[in-house]
Amino acid sequence: MTSTTDTAAGELAGLSATTLLRFATAGSVDDGKSTLVGRLLHDSKSVLADQLEAVEHASRSRGAEGPDLALLTDGLRAEREQGITIDVAYRYFATPRRRFILADTPGHVQYTRNMVTGASTADLAVVLVDARNGVIEQTRRHAAVAALLRVPHVVLAVNKMDLVAYAEPVFAKIAEEFTAYAGELGVPEITAIPISALAGDNVVEPSSNMDWYGGPTVLEHLETVPVSHDLTSCHARLPVQYVIRPQTAEHPDYRGYAGQIAAGTFRVGESVTVLPSGRTSKVAGIDLLGRPVDVAWTPQSVTVLLEDDIDVSRGDLIVPSSDTPSTSQDIAATVCHVADTPLVVGQRVLLKHTTRTVKAIVKQIPSRLTLDDLSQHPNPGQLVANDIGRVLVRTAEPLAIDAYADSRRTGSFLLIDPADGTTLAAGMAGEAFAKAEDAHGAPADDEGWDF
Repeated sequence: MTSTTDTAAGELAGLSATTLLRFATAGSVDDGKSTLVGRLLHDSKSVLADQLEAVEHASRSRGAEGPDLALLTDGLRAEREQGITIDVAYRYFATPRRRFILADTPGHVQYTRNMVTGASTADLAVVLVDARNGVIEQTRRHAAVAALLRVPHVVLAVNKMDLVAYAEPVFAKIAEEFTAYAGELGVPEITAIPISALAGDNVVEPSSNMDWYGGPTVLEHLETVPVSHDLTSCHARLPVQYVIRPQTAEHPDYRGYAGQIAAGTFRVGESVTVLPSGRTSKVAGIDLLGRPVDVAWTPQSVTVLLEDDIDVSRGDLIVPSSDTPSTSQDIAATVCHVADTPLVVGQRVLLKHTTRTVKAIVKQIPSRLTLDDLSQHPNPGQLVANDIGRVLVRTAEPLAIDAYADSRRTGSFLLIDPADGTTLAAGMAGEAFAKAEDAHGAPADDEGWDF
């Protein structure tokens, strides 16, 4: 390893942290999420001429006087016909100051699962509120999901201020209520901005109608919010996706372990441990894009070669021997249930963590979160669609899962229905924002799969 390599790693990590922002929009139905995204794209000159022409044509065919900017993101026919967002719409755009990947997520309660998808990798969440309605249950649900997913920055966009005569007291009341609620959930940073997505007030350009507001516009905040987390400094983790053995005349003994580095940095010569077996070796080489390198870091996809010929297969986790996570068959976590069928105590499931999938049983559901007052409803027995609750899962094989608070990549998992492959719940290991629950005393399973 050379100092030049270290310098390059640091420069790349710093570049990624300062120039790319992933963010998601969320809010209740008709709060104006798609219109806000369309306004951002339009006013930041990120819409191609043919796209704008198509939107103008579609708007005229629906009888609208001007272009309906929501159509820039609502691409499904059902979305356009109903005027709602159903699926997550991803858009990519850039300004001279930063590049953006945004996820416009649905507002209906039955599509909360899509918000989990869109916000799971977000650095920032924009939660919209209709100024006429204030904070409602779905607003609290979206705040809870953002807190559960450890989204570090939340923007409260109080939309449709033009419909309440741009009244400062209306904005102040909503901002105070939301900030207090999100603060109880542990959201680290909340920024409230009064806007009118339809008229363009405080979206890209400052509003002359709200001279009482002295903060940034939405785009100004998106361009300047610090994205300080650096995955290269996290616990190094490489989930093995594929074992490469070409067995050719050129490479008769080549044996490499390929995968995407989930977090941290790996170096040639470093002592590593393979989990769950616990076998140890040293990194003999790292191949990146077909060329050997001395060091690699997240999120690069690499092939690692080890000095010793040990048993490593898909689903194993390569970690530094000096930073080895503990393995366990008992996983305590907070989950967001996303399936239409309930998740019940004693249910047999598959647990997918990084590249490893194992059999498991839901041993206990200690509590379900009540969104109104953030209280925990004890022992609900089941979780239904869009519920957030605590679970204790027993796996057939030990897993090395980090706390979600330490790593969003290696602290998350999915619960899957073994019968048809349906995703049942998205899980975050550890406490998240929920109170610690006593995970002992779960009843024994006598239906098989009793590990």
